[in-house]
Amino acid sequence: MKREEVYSKAVKAGRRTYFFDVKENNSGDRYITITESRKELDEVTGQFGYKKSKIFLYKEDMDKFARGLRYAIEFIQTGVDPEEGKEEILNSHKSDGQTEDFNKLEESDNEDIIF
Repeated sequence: MKREEVYSKAVKAGRRTYFFDVKENNSGDRYITITESRKELDEVTGQFGYKKSKIFLYKEDMDKFARGLRYAIEFIQTGVDPEEGKEEILNSHKSDGQTEDFNKLEESDNEDIIF
């Protein structure tokens, strides 16, 4: 499947660079890939390299993703839960009520997350 890049924006933030790429598949559907690239020291070789993590965000999930991101940013800025009294987004799709362990994502190399 050919993935045609139609737009790209890079955001530098210290040792990290975030790439927001809009791509189009063969059927004309557009989606976003968000790539985090981190400069890290390889302890074995002693040389710097880049570790990448990607998220694929498809059109049907963009509104939910944007809302969740907006709520998280608002919480960080104000300290107030914008959805006070509502069911947590992460728990709304978990049958056992447990939240995901997102620390595990940081432990794995080049983790791709698809929404």
